[in-house]
Amino acid sequence: MTTEYTKVFQDADAVAKYEHVTYAPDSYASQINERQQAYLRKLVQREFGAKLPVQHDFACGTGRAIRTLDGLVQAAHGYDTSAEMMAKAEEVGSKASWHRIAADGPVPEPVPAGHPAIVTMFRLLLNVDDTVRDRAVAFAAKVLPTPDAGLLVVENHGNAGSLRHLRARRHSGQRWFAELSHEEIVQLLDRHGFEVVERTGFSMLTESLNKNPLARVADAAARALPGTDGFAVNVLYTARRKK
Repeated sequence: MTTEYTKVFQDADAVAKYEHVTYAPDSYASQINERQQAYLRKLVQREFGAKLPVQHDFACGTGRAIRTLDGLVQAAHGYDTSAEMMAKAEEVGSKASWHRIAADGPVPEPVPAGHPAIVTMFRLLLNVDDTVRDRAVAFAAKVLPTPDAGLLVVENHGNAGSLRHLRARRHSGQRWFAELSHEEIVQLLDRHGFEVVERTGFSMLTESLNKNPLARVADAAARALPGTDGFAVNVLYTARRKK
């Protein structure tokens, strides 16, 4: 992760704000999280069936992705640079083994936990630079050496092809407003031997537009239409290692 991330989330108050304010009930983030949870649980049931996978959650934070798959994995492992984040994850009921990793340096070693496996990466890619993105996906490649080893699921919560992009010029140079295109995600995964097998969008609206009840109705209708995920603000990419 970046040095900024590591410094910020060593502070218990910042961790608590992230968990209880950013993801407060009915907040923009929590609404998207609920939709992602429904999608991921169906994905795991469809792809793995009775053979429960092991979850490796990279940049696990407060364990939201781990709680999402509770009961559908045989074991879960969370990896993060922040001990405070992982402590909060355990406090709020995330069930996993926790592994603190360095902020930089060699690609971290995953715990040898067998296959099949699912690697999850949420709210990471936009918050770090290219070097850390490559390091993260290289970690996933260690967990998933072959196509039948399992799945990688990564989140892009700032799609450059969405409405959010209209604000890009105004916020140019501001680190918090990073964005990635579908092409950049595909290229990142391709560099490490992954191919995207599924792409799913979870909100067509920015956070400010989401406050409008009529806009939320329109968003729900748009998300139901095939092919609209390319214009969603928040997108999940499901990938496998290439044959």
